[in-house]
Amino acid sequence: MLSSVLHDSSALALVHPAPADREWWRSSVIYQIYPRSFRDLNGDGIGDLQGITAELGTLAELDIDAVWLSPFYRSPQKDAGYDVADYRSVDPMFGTLEDFDALVSEAAGHGIRVIVDLVPNHCSDQHTLFQAALAAGPGSPDRDLFIFRNGTGEHGNNPPNNWQSHFGGPAWTRITEPDGTPGQWYLHLFDSSQPDFNWDSPAVHAEFEQTLRFWLDRGVGGFRVDVAHALIKKSGLPDWGGRADGSSSEGYPGAEAPMFGQPGIHDIYRSWRKILDSYDGDRVLCAEATIDPLDRLTDWVRADEMHQTFNFAYLHHPWHAPAVRHVIESSLRAFDKVGAPTTWVLSNHDVVRHASRFGITTHQERPGDGIGSSDPQPDYGLGISRARAATLLMLGLPGGVYLYQGEELGLPDHTTLPDEYRQDPTFHRTEGARLGRDGCRVPLPWTPDAPALGFSDAGQAWLPQPEGWNALARGVQQADPDSTLNLYRTALELRRSLDLGNGSLAWYPGYDPESVLAFVNGGTAALMNMGSDPVPLPDGELVACSINGAVMDGDLLPNHSAWVRLS
Repeated sequence: MLSSVLHDSSALALVHPAPADREWWRSSVIYQIYPRSFRDLNGDGIGDLQGITAELGTLAELDIDAVWLSPFYRSPQKDAGYDVADYRSVDPMFGTLEDFDALVSEAAGHGIRVIVDLVPNHCSDQHTLFQAALAAGPGSPDRDLFIFRNGTGEHGNNPPNNWQSHFGGPAWTRITEPDGTPGQWYLHLFDSSQPDFNWDSPAVHAEFEQTLRFWLDRGVGGFRVDVAHALIKKSGLPDWGGRADGSSSEGYPGAEAPMFGQPGIHDIYRSWRKILDSYDGDRVLCAEATIDPLDRLTDWVRADEMHQTFNFAYLHHPWHAPAVRHVIESSLRAFDKVGAPTTWVLSNHDVVRHASRFGITTHQERPGDGIGSSDPQPDYGLGISRARAATLLMLGLPGGVYLYQGEELGLPDHTTLPDEYRQDPTFHRTEGARLGRDGCRVPLPWTPDAPALGFSDAGQAWLPQPEGWNALARGVQQADPDSTLNLYRTALELRRSLDLGNGSLAWYPGYDPESVLAFVNGGTAALMNMGSDPVPLPDGELVACSINGAVMDGDLLPNHSAWVRLS
């Protein structure tokens, strides 16, 4: 055992002090629901709002604060609902506005807030505003709501600049004008069916402020803002030599990307914050902002802007103890400077699930962009062992946590999904060079022996579920005390009772930082052993462990995680 000298946590140097403010969102656990894949109650093979409502009691057992719903608005579904045709409606495939109201009411009865996804950078080309812009012609007020430009070269046959779509291919599409002649080009940072709004237009501001109020009036707890860093583009739309996602490439720093992170964007969120603050109930804004470095990302969560922003640096950390330690410390120090909570996340609807990601042992040609049947397959045993350890460590950190549906079951990606089922526009725009995100979006398993594993009452599923998922079904795991589901339940209950989300952090000395992460949060020590040799636990009560306690050799922790309430 470690020397008792090390157990005086008051003598440890704080990296992060416990916050004085205690708003719910500073320590929140928010569960992301991807509606198409959560639970289908009407039998069409696609998840719906009634299915979510029916399972809110199940989610309440995880002791979460809120659910975040990926888009359920009216949409052609060319990008799984992130191509919105009407921001103030429910797509019939998901239900009705009455179904949404019932969901909010039922969630409130369980003490759960409902956060909705807002997509302000772009809409569907089927939106009435874009259809009006196409019909109105160049120079019209309708067309000014979007980013239309004349082409370059002879007869305007070339795009206005060299920007590329995040989904592959050019970020510009040329239209045919109402008179039948080749016309202007419109910008779409994503799919060609998703034209970007022109946020230099006051009418666009007014449109989205009306949308905010529409959902706030219906009782939502706030908004997750999609691509929150992209709304404002640099004046003149200059050429860009970096990658389409705005990150560094061939010497071009992502901070200089002309389509992302422009200063004027912050005035938009200041105005939105005022709207949310005018409502009761402490409504929140969370930014999906792909911005480097962390010190620049914190601009989004200054006191009069967003409440939270996703911590992508943590999401993408490698399985390497010094790297994880660095991102934890740098995140806490950066966000503390602006008085905002750090958030932590390991999986979402855009990345390979961490139970698969941590099981990759060979070089991947397409890292982070899906895994296919022709790729080297992850080692699930290794991946789930590491995923459980990483999850337990994450839930011991102070700040906010995001969980992605199904991770509490230890679900891996569907890494052998046949190509004919793929629907992600990334796959189609790149002609299969990039697989896209369908593998992490497969419908959930609820019961082991039912058709579609209980996802749909009619036994249908819009994407096929992989072999072996019956053993991971919720109905199986509920009765197994060592299941991943029950690990999540235990850890989330302890996180609440020990108030770890509102806690502090100091590094715990005495361990090799090359292989072990060890910190103290209040009176609890959290350790993750990423090395090959077992390490001793501190003196105290072992209250949670990512491995079955019977497998441990006395008070030695193998390559897993544990929480110890210090003596």
